Amino acid sequence: MNKGYFGEFGGQYVPELLMPPLDELCQAMRDILPRPDFQTKLHDLLYDFAGRETPITFCPNLSKELGFDLWLKREDLLHTGAHKINNTLGQALLAKYMGKPSLVAETGADQHGVATAAAAARLGMDCIVFMGAEDVERQAPNVMRMRLLGAEVKAVSSGSRTLKDAINAALRHWIEKQRTTHYCFGTAAGPHPFPTLVRDFQSVIGREARRQMLEKTGSLPDFIVAAVGGGSNAIGLFHPFLEDADVRIIGVEAAGTGEPGCCNSAPINLGSPGILHGQLSMLLQDENGQILPSHSISAGLDYPGVGPEHAHLAATGRVRYGMATDMQALEAFKTLTRKEGIIPALESSHAVAWVLNHQADIPRGAKVLVNLSGRGDKDMDIVRPHIFPQGEQK
Repeated sequence: MNKGYFGEFGGQYVPELLMPPLDELCQAMRDILPRPDFQTKLHDLLYDFAGRETPITFCPNLSKELGFDLWLKREDLLHTGAHKINNTLGQALLAKYMGKPSLVAETGADQHGVATAAAAARLGMDCIVFMGAEDVERQAPNVMRMRLLGAEVKAVSSGSRTLKDAINAALRHWIEKQRTTHYCFGTAAGPHPFPTLVRDFQSVIGREARRQMLEKTGSLPDFIVAAVGGGSNAIGLFHPFLEDADVRIIGVEAAGTGEPGCCNSAPINLGSPGILHGQLSMLLQDENGQILPSHSISAGLDYPGVGPEHAHLAATGRVRYGMATDMQALEAFKTLTRKEGIIPALESSHAVAWVLNHQADIPRGAKVLVNLSGRGDKDMDIVRPHIFPQGEQK
C-alpha cells in the first residue's frame, strides 16, 4: 500500500500542519501496535471492559419466512451499544502509549462519541466531542451519556450541522492541540493512516464471525451484509472474508427518501470521485466539485463520503453496494424487533432491509450473516412517529 492508497482511492490530502501528527501516528502504528504488551492490554480492554466476544445469533422466525438462514453478528451487545468501542479503545490506548493525555472526536449518531468518552474515562484521559447541531437535537439521550462520562460536547452549527461539519471542526481542533491530543477518528475514512488503523481495530468483528460461523454451521456464510456510511462496521466484517471467493459481500448505503432529486447518503452508488476530509474517495458532489447535502434517517449514515477501501472494493467488484431507503429501514427495524425480539439501530436496519428486500435473489437454504452494528435504544424518538399510530405515540 503506497501512502494509504487502495487502488486509486485514499491518500493524504491535508494541510502541511497536519502532516506531523499523521506521520507520528504512522510511526506509532509501526512501533507500538505489534508490541505484545500493547496487544495484551487491548485484548483485556475489549474482552473484560467492552464485552467481547459478541455472539452470532440465529433468527428462527425470519429464517422460516425467508427460506434461508439469517444470522446476526451481535455488536449491539457491546458496552456503549455499538461496534464503535472496538476502535475507540484501540486508539485511546495507542494515544496513551504515545504520551497524549487528551482525545478529540467527531460523532453523528453519538455512538462513536459515547464510545470515545467511555474509553477516555476508563483510561483517565480528557475528551472533547464535536457534533453537528442537528445531530445534537436528534440524539439527545446520547449527548447526556457523553457528558455524564466526562466528555465536553461541542455542537457545530455551521454548514449542514451534521457529521461532515463535526469532522471539519475536530480536524481544526487537532491542528491547534496536536502536541497533547490524539484525534480518535470514528470511521474507516479520512487521511492515511486512519482508514487502515480503524479497519484493523474493527476487523475483530470479521475474525470472530468467520470462526463462529464455521463452529456453528460447519461452513462460511454465503452472504455477509453490513450498512455503510463512512464504513467502519462494514470493513470490520468484510476484511477477514475478502479472500473467500465463495462469500458474497454486500454493503448497504442509505438512499434517503428514495425519490429522484432528493438527498441521500449513497456516494458509491450515486456519487463520483473527489476529495473530502483528507482522502480521495467517492463523494456526493455537484459538477463543480461542491459537496452536496446528504440525508439519512440514520444519523450515523448521514455523510456525503465513504472510506477509500470501500470505494476500491466497489471499483474492483469484490463487494456489491446496494441501497435501502428510510422507509425500508424503518420497516426492517419494526420487523426484526417484532419477529425476533432484537431492536436494531437504524444504521443496522438498512442492512436488514437489504436482506428482506432481496429475498428473491438469495437461494433457498443459503446462510446470510448481517452485522448488527448497534442497538436501537438511541433511535426511539426518531422511529416513534413513523411506527406507531398517532394515538399510540405517548
